[in-house]
Amino acid sequence: MRKCIYILLVLLWSLPMMADKAYTVVLDPGHGGKDPGAVGKFSKEKDLNLKLALQVGQLITKQYPDVNVVYTRSTDVFIPLQTRADIANKNNADLFISIHTNSAEAKSPCGVETFILGTDRMEANLDVAMRENAVMKLESDYKTTYQGFDPNSIDSYIMFELMQNSYMDQSLRFAEQVQQRFVGHLNRGDRGVRQAAFWVLLKTACPSILFEMGFISNPEEEKFLNKETSMAQMANALVNAFAAYTHRESVKKETLSVEPATQTPDTLSTPSTPVVPNTPSAPVTLFAIQLCASKAPLAPNDPKLKGEPCECIQVNGWYKYYTAANPDRAKVMEARKRLLPLFPDCWVIKIEK
Repeated sequence: MRKCIYILLVLLWSLPMMADKAYTVVLDPGHGGKDPGAVGKFSKEKDLNLKLALQVGQLITKQYPDVNVVYTRSTDVFIPLQTRADIANKNNADLFISIHTNSAEAKSPCGVETFILGTDRMEANLDVAMRENAVMKLESDYKTTYQGFDPNSIDSYIMFELMQNSYMDQSLRFAEQVQQRFVGHLNRGDRGVRQAAFWVLLKTACPSILFEMGFISNPEEEKFLNKETSMAQMANALVNAFAAYTHRESVKKETLSVEPATQTPDTLSTPSTPVVPNTPSAPVTLFAIQLCASKAPLAPNDPKLKGEPCECIQVNGWYKYYTAANPDRAKVMEARKRLLPLFPDCWVIKIEK
């Protein structure tokens, strides 16, 4: 009985902490279990995918405590494609990252590429889409689960032409950040941001990408992908891309110090301080909702602000626009619910005055 009471108290104590998680990232290590994915000379795709996903998740959790990290798998198990998308949707994911390792018949192809959902140049990318979607055939009744979709039939891919991806722009922004980090910072070969008809991207109700970290079929690249130092570099590159996409600072810079300033009438570019009924000498901790960030100041009527009254602070060269500042975090979380339809990427920040 005492043990049950103790467990209950622990769960109740953890609820406020869980509620504080304002942004959810779902990491999806491709393949797993009975599905090895691509196979190289001495390694398997499923193992590389999982290793990178776990390292990325650990870094995000450490550097950004406000982010809730969810894995579609954290061990070597088989997870159906539809289940992967279901996990993202049930957790109300804000971002879905599917991690894969590429392969080709020839040994020469190398480099990284990031896919978003789409059918532009579908024929050029059809072989990749077919290979990744073919895992659904390992399921006993896949034709029912996937509504008659045949991963090996070109006709089945026509359905993607008729489906709009409402998260296209956001997915593209994140994909570009990923390619920039891997090509510009790690000097990896650039195969670009591409569009393909991946089932797992179609069924996730949030911005989503499918990232190919390199070619396991290329002997030199397989050696690179299996090095501990390389894995750490790639994990950092993905986390840095995530930070740039969401305009996040690391945990050491998570608390923003706001200095009093006068707001100009033409723009919101000058840092301003929320009015709080406290004495000037007393430190004040506020929570607020960051709507967006820009390298250049925005006018009050800028379309990015969508008519929402907001204030601005400047941090490390970024103009960060926020609203609903309040010392009561619960009220800020409620305000975020109202703003999410207009600003799907908004999140809660902490400000110290």
